[in-house]
Amino acid sequence: MQILITQIVTLIFGILIYNLLPIHILITEILLFIFIMNHAVILMPYVPFKNLFRNAKTRKSDKSISVLSFNVYQYNKEYLKFISLVNELKPDIFLTMESNSDWEQAMSVLDTQYPYRKKVALENTYGIHFYSKIKVDDCKVNYFMADDLPSIEANLTTDNNEKLTFFGTHPPPPSPTEEDTSKERDGEIIMIGKKVKEYNNPVIVVGDFNNVAWSKSSKLFKKISGLIDPRIGRGFFSTYHANYKLLRFPIDLLFHSNSIFIEEFKTLENIGSDHLPLYCRFFIDSKMNKKETNEENLDSEDLQEANEMIEEGKKEEGSDR
Repeated sequence: MQILITQIVTLIFGILIYNLLPIHILITEILLFIFIMNHAVILMPYVPFKNLFRNAKTRKSDKSISVLSFNVYQYNKEYLKFISLVNELKPDIFLTMESNSDWEQAMSVLDTQYPYRKKVALENTYGIHFYSKIKVDDCKVNYFMADDLPSIEANLTTDNNEKLTFFGTHPPPPSPTEEDTSKERDGEIIMIGKKVKEYNNPVIVVGDFNNVAWSKSSKLFKKISGLIDPRIGRGFFSTYHANYKLLRFPIDLLFHSNSIFIEEFKTLENIGSDHLPLYCRFFIDSKMNKKETNEENLDSEDLQEANEMIEEGKKEEGSDR
């Protein structure tokens, strides 16, 4: 979005000064216009036009489930702000990322409210904690790419006897302070996409993807998993960086199967982290078959690319963790 706005401003400036400069400015303006159209096509689905997208239309139910996802930022000490947020919203499920032993100790006051928990406290900024009021049949920690990169996989049964599978993830980003490449991140995302295919019941995947929904690996994840991006037709819901409104990107993502319908989807206020919390309330329509998704055509080249991403991710060494 930031690049698109910059391009539009540059295009307008070029038009205004066209009479003062040589003909090659016209060529530059034409190319710039093409780039603007390309960005506009990529971003258009995320403009909030709910009437254009069936999955973005709001439906209501008295059997809703709420999920809170929050990258707490390991060095953030505002424990009470998060605990107050949980007590205010009372989500049925919440997931924290970058939660270390200090965060685990602080969140222990919530244990009585959330009888089902999986705690993985790490000091490498990849700790992850899963709390649920909904009955958990089984829950495990996966280490798809490396033994210090945990993710959550849980099977739940609601009070209405609905089955729900929950995935929580936090792959590492490519950055000067993290990883040299995006291989581990992409491999983790694609691996979860393949795991989703093993389930016939409703599935929700949530977490800090360190990736935007329109990236190459995110689109391949959607193809493989057949899941839906709730941002389409609703908006960007940018979460990072929490302190900079004009330089904020939607990297905390959520995807869901076709039998899940979103009632509410929003970011919450800044409570001390570099990420904004992400909140979603949804319900399961048991009449919808998970297999009847809007899955995009998945060809042999896509599968080959997916397998290569997974293998390259496993080979990558995270030297900065």
